[in-house]
Amino acid sequence: MLAILSVTFPFFALILAGYLAARRRMLPLDAIPGLNGFVLFFALPCMLYRFGASTPLALLLDPVLAAIYLVCALALVAGVVAADRRRLGWNDAAFGALVAAFPNTGFMGVPLLVALLGASAAGPVMVTLVVDLLLTTSLCVALSRLDAAGAAGARHALARALRGVAHNPMPWSIVLGIASQALSLQLWQPLDATIALLAAAASPVALFTIGAVLARSQMLADRVEHRPVPLRTVLPVVLIKLFAHPLLVWCLGLAAMALGLPITPFALTVLVLAAALPSASNVSLLAERFGANNGRIARIILWSTAAAFFTFSAAVALLR
Repeated sequence: MLAILSVTFPFFALILAGYLAARRRMLPLDAIPGLNGFVLFFALPCMLYRFGASTPLALLLDPVLAAIYLVCALALVAGVVAADRRRLGWNDAAFGALVAAFPNTGFMGVPLLVALLGASAAGPVMVTLVVDLLLTTSLCVALSRLDAAGAAGARHALARALRGVAHNPMPWSIVLGIASQALSLQLWQPLDATIALLAAAASPVALFTIGAVLARSQMLADRVEHRPVPLRTVLPVVLIKLFAHPLLVWCLGLAAMALGLPITPFALTVLVLAAALPSASNVSLLAERFGANNGRIARIILWSTAAAFFTFSAAVALLR
């Protein structure tokens, strides 16, 4: 267990450092979107490009892994929306479903799982990232619009979500990495060194940014809310994210292996650990943009991130 904590502890410690820096105003709130922009548009795409260019194509283009992960995500979204829609409405139910089904794969999962399991873990975890960015997020954003404008509003929201995906550099950086590998392209050495330098900054800055974004979301939500978010709207989603999600992926993966589908135990382990990650911090930014109850979403992300230090480490100990 000590060997696992020696890897996981620094990751969560950097998140805590970012959270405290924002809460104590050592990092101005107005600076956090810029920090997030650096990670999203510069550092993280370079890291994903390098993994895409160096990871075997069979791991990056695995339809079985993608299908298993997508089925689990759809099941979680359907379950959470069905449970919360009448009580909270489509908007809050949809973003509650998204925060239950979308782990913090990009900012946290890729570097953490590679550090734990080796470079070969990059392929399966990037499969989950693409599924969540392209499909899970788009579906939940479309569902969130059913309150006000019905199916027409959902179609408009889906188109808006897809435009957002098209402008997200993370999936494109993976695609470019795959293309450069398939075509055996070699970057100009100074350019490759620049990309490597930005990629090296991705992990520490992304983790620090997660904490800062969590603090900012909570502080902004506290300004506009005059009553606490009920525990019953937060705790069930946290439990679904940290326990139900990885358990569902594990069960469906074992069923796929029993049916003879081509999935290795290692790939399934990566998939389960990706699902065991805390909720993605960028869901809070989406909830803020679409007018959902961001106080609730921020608390779910914060609680799942704090609890994941224990639950994720335990999952690694059980699966390794």
